[in-house]
Amino acid sequence: MKPGLALLPKRNAFPPRGPHSCTLHVDGGAFIPAMLDAIAGAKQRVFLEMYLFASGATAELFIAALSGAARRGVAVHLLLDDFGSRGLTREDRARLVAAGVHIALYNPLGLGRWRLSLLRNHRKLLAVDGELAFVGGTGITDDFAPDARQDGQHWHEVMLGLSGPCVADWETLFTQCWKQWSQQRIADPQRPPRTLPGAADAQVVGHNHAGGRPVMRSVLSAIGKARRHVWIATAYFVPTVRLRRVLLRAARRGVDVRLLLAGPRSDHPAVWHAGRRFYGRLLRGGVRIFEYQPRFLHAKMVLCDDWASIGSSNLDHWTLRWNLEANQTVMDPAFARELAALFSADFEHSVEWTDSSWRNRGLWLRFLERVAGSLDDYLIQWSYRRSLRHPSSRRS
Repeated sequence: MKPGLALLPKRNAFPPRGPHSCTLHVDGGAFIPAMLDAIAGAKQRVFLEMYLFASGATAELFIAALSGAARRGVAVHLLLDDFGSRGLTREDRARLVAAGVHIALYNPLGLGRWRLSLLRNHRKLLAVDGELAFVGGTGITDDFAPDARQDGQHWHEVMLGLSGPCVADWETLFTQCWKQWSQQRIADPQRPPRTLPGAADAQVVGHNHAGGRPVMRSVLSAIGKARRHVWIATAYFVPTVRLRRVLLRAARRGVDVRLLLAGPRSDHPAVWHAGRRFYGRLLRGGVRIFEYQPRFLHAKMVLCDDWASIGSSNLDHWTLRWNLEANQTVMDPAFARELAALFSADFEHSVEWTDSSWRNRGLWLRFLERVAGSLDDYLIQWSYRRSLRHPSSRRS
């Protein structure tokens, strides 16, 4: 069986709910202060789940905010991926613990667990008091902060601010994962209020099994139903066979299919080259491809007509197979128009490849695509042969 063609159903755990209030926060200059303000205003609990957390100026702001909340009696729980948080120093961890912050590590690395090292918690979530959540693609590192990156090369990122019944679903997702990886007790969140008739305008898509199949399923379904446009932004474009086929089918039926991808500014150039080997066939099939130029594009957004999805998923084999992922979908025409305006602005700051320009690219780029693509294929096939599965909890 070819990777990416099957094993999609591990079903999503949460139903559509509503109504909600949604706010787009574009780049760290907007979402970092908003997240810090939310922590500062917390009265009962703060749940923070992050893949990247590295000591620095930005981490210092969050350490101070989390520590301050814990000292005033707020229950603060910090769930970190063990690999992604390697940049957080022991001293900073000790400061958090001393202030009363509870910390748990997802899938701790170790020699006896080396086969499971690819399985990571890639989610990004801040939930406060069951009333407000932030989801998207950020990390707690200086790469996302304009004030910390004096070269102006802070990563282009989007976080979604959300209030409404789906916040309780995000808290449920967090607490379920926390209980697997920590012996510290955590209270179950209250159930979300019953959705009012006709008000189901959002849905949490994710579960606590390795592999983001619910996210992939939701996106493939939305692409298949789209009639006007399918616009996707992703930082690391190494698409599965099924995703490529669905995109090409949409383009053939006249849908405006566009990919907003990272340009030459990338933290993983090998992944960038590996993904570019798919450009040719997509371009010939009518898919438009844009590479963002000013900074590294790290955002993860999907817009299919009036359906939108924002979260942690890059929609690649890592999402499908190895990463713990979750996205927030929003079904609202007004929000879709706002997201479309953001896409349009980013397209203006991008280089669009055409079939002709792609065929005329240099031999060196072709060589790099071949080498990086071969390595990527080998890693994917190796993981499927090994049948890597969800890691056992710390307590097992």
